[in-house]
Amino acid sequence: MNDDWNNKELKASVEAYVEMQRNERAGQLIVKKQYYNKLAQRFGRSEKAFERGMQNISYVLSLMGRSWLTGVRPAKNVDADVADQIERLLAKLEGQKAVTRTAFGIAVREEARQKNLSKPNGNPSPKFRRVMITQFQREAAVEAWVLQQAAGICECCEKPAPFNGADGLPYLELHYVRQLTEGGPDAVSNAVALCPNCHREIHYGLNAQALSAWLYDNIARLIRD
Repeated sequence: MNDDWNNKELKASVEAYVEMQRNERAGQLIVKKQYYNKLAQRFGRSEKAFERGMQNISYVLSLMGRSWLTGVRPAKNVDADVADQIERLLAKLEGQKAVTRTAFGIAVREEARQKNLSKPNGNPSPKFRRVMITQFQREAAVEAWVLQQAAGICECCEKPAPFNGADGLPYLELHYVRQLTEGGPDAVSNAVALCPNCHREIHYGLNAQALSAWLYDNIARLIRD
């Protein structure tokens, strides 16, 4: 996706993606080709173009640390401005205030691919802005129970926590296999204790879906819903 995709095409693509993802989570059979064909007929692009567009949406979700549609592997050929629009559309569909960050992430990655970067001067006085964010009210008992059950062992890589926290306890992080932003419950049937490395990978890694599937297959208390 690049700048020649207009707002209507982007909006329709994001809406179709979200609908497919919602139906997939509900256990319904989805035929992606039918969605691509419908969009192609509506906007005069090829089905392949919309298939690639869906992969771009997956990439934006991956940069947000969100899960993406099964079988729609993230593809990074998306302009930063378009990624920003996609993120705003996703937030609007979810009834959330957009605090966008993917455009910055794409800019970093694109620059990092260049060879022999010169040392930047940086900014000694970076500006800041106040933003309103939405936080979920969580039950402390859920996290406490899951951490206690893990007993200092990451439930993904099955290795001991890499260090102890300031309180002397093994440091593991709670992860909701189905994220709260995606309608997941704050319950032990949806929560695991992960080391920081596995936690980052399951949010941002290319193998995130495989790791989530492994958790469902190997941790008996987890329930797909």
